[in-house]
Amino acid sequence: MGYFWTLICHLHTIAGPVTMLLYPLYASVVAIETSDKLDDEQWLAYWIFYSFLTLMEMVLQHVLEWIPIWYDVKLIFVAWLVFPQFRGAAFIYDKFVREKIIKRYRESSSSSPQHNNKSPKAKSKTKFVDFITPKKGEHEAY
Repeated sequence: MGYFWTLICHLHTIAGPVTMLLYPLYASVVAIETSDKLDDEQWLAYWIFYSFLTLMEMVLQHVLEWIPIWYDVKLIFVAWLVFPQFRGAAFIYDKFVREKIIKRYRESSSSSPQHNNKSPKAKSKTKFVDFITPKKGEHEAY
């Protein structure tokens, strides 16, 4: 029974990096090479959520140390985000994030420099968004 328990502990230790990093890295490279947009959305959304989760873990580290099952809960959640059967990252992005981004983009577009009645702060924000957002045909120059 001792060897079995040791094996289970080692598998549990390896499951996190494999589920959270190795498989998503491989799937992201494969997604780049395909012409399908759905897998691109899935893996871009995954890396956004994984980065956010890691950042929140760093901020809440002292609180999470007191939750003994945190690693297991995180592993199950990330597995749901990763596994292609669930497409959890794309689901969260579609249901909760996309509408907020579209709404924010429309607000910033309506406060473009053509509208002189907007505040200077809104104008500078629009300029920044225009600067970081590639225009159609820009990426083709590479």
